[in-house]
Amino acid sequence: MSTEAPKVKRTAGRPRAFDRQLALEIALDLFWRRGFEGTSTTELTAAMGISQPSLYAAFGSKEGLYREAVDLYVLRFGARVQQLLDGQAAAKETLAALLAHFAQQYTDPSHAPGCLIAGGALQGGPANSELLAQMVTLRQAAQAGIRLRLERALSEGELPKRTDTAGLAGYFAMVIQGMAVQAHDGATAATLKRQAKLAMAAWPELSSG
Repeated sequence: MSTEAPKVKRTAGRPRAFDRQLALEIALDLFWRRGFEGTSTTELTAAMGISQPSLYAAFGSKEGLYREAVDLYVLRFGARVQQLLDGQAAAKETLAALLAHFAQQYTDPSHAPGCLIAGGALQGGPANSELLAQMVTLRQAAQAGIRLRLERALSEGELPKRTDTAGLAGYFAMVIQGMAVQAHDGATAATLKRQAKLAMAAWPELSSG
């Protein structure tokens, strides 16, 4: 499968006549594969088939385009995660399903490998500190969502009373982020699913005594 981003078709005589949503899709793909600092404005406009003035008119700036791309990513991929966390399945089953879901999502050939949020803007210059902070906030929010599900499990008696839910949430967040990195480096869905099953061995079981 080609990884080259599709071009936005131009309409003669109308410089702003481009499909804004398609342009955003192209930008998301480039940012996902190369990161914010690794994707130049020139590369973006070439892939999107528009001029720099048109990019600025439509999105305000490269930073504005990146933020919209991140919002699109969260909208597209966050719903299923939240659905799993809010579901009525047992907590252990939920976390196992969540890891399996990410193993499949991170290796889906229909889009870039890995995770835009887990891998996006891990490092960068001072000029991009706000974007770095946004990625940190999103990663922390994801971990907080897992912790909420674990705290619910604790209150419903699915976990031992002394379970460190913060530590366990951090562990699962670490596993998920590690899976994203491995997917980026070429790991298959089967490999990640096998690792996910091994990771579930850390689940604190209730005492039978």
